[in-house]
Amino acid sequence: MQFTETDIKGVWLIEPKRFGDSRGYFMESFRLSEFEAHVGHVVFVQDNESMSHRGVLRGLHMQRGEWGQAKLVRVSHGRVLDVNVDLRPGSPTFGRHVAVELSQENGRQLFVPRGFAHGFVVLSDTAQFQYKVDNYYHPEAECTLRYDDPALGIDWVLPESELDLSEKDRRGLPLADFS
Repeated sequence: MQFTETDIKGVWLIEPKRFGDSRGYFMESFRLSEFEAHVGHVVFVQDNESMSHRGVLRGLHMQRGEWGQAKLVRVSHGRVLDVNVDLRPGSPTFGRHVAVELSQENGRQLFVPRGFAHGFVVLSDTAQFQYKVDNYYHPEAECTLRYDDPALGIDWVLPESELDLSEKDRRGLPLADFS
C-alpha cells in the first residue's frame, strides 16, 4: 500500500496494490501493521455501508466532543467525490477541505481523523460506500456543516440541480458557527 499525507495534516490518501489478471483483481484493503506504521494507532469499532444513486450528496457530517469519529473510507462499487472539512479547533487549516475521487476502479481510500466534517456526492449511476469508524454513532453529538457554504468553496462537480440531499443536510450550519 502507498500512504500519502494530503495538504491537511492527518488526512491520508491510501492506495492499495492491486494484482489483476483475466479473472479480475485481488487487493488487501486494510493491513493493521502498515496502517499503524504510517497513520498511527486507531481502533476501528464499526464498519458502515451505504448505497446511493447519482447525485446523492450525504454530508457534511461529524460528531462533536468525546463522540468524534475518525474514518477510513472507500468505494467498492461506483464513483464518488469524497470531501472532508477541517473543523479542529486551533488547526492552521481550519475551514479548508480535501476532496478526492474514490472509485472501484482506482481503489483509493481516505483516512480522516477526528475533528472533520465528512461528505460525498455520487458521480456514477450508483455507488456503494464503505467506511470504518473508531467511535460509535451518537445522535446527540451529530452536527451537519452546510454543504454549499460559500466560505468553504467546495466544488461538488455536479450542478446544483442534480444534487439529491436529505432535509437535514440542506439545513446544515454555516462554517461561522463552528469557529
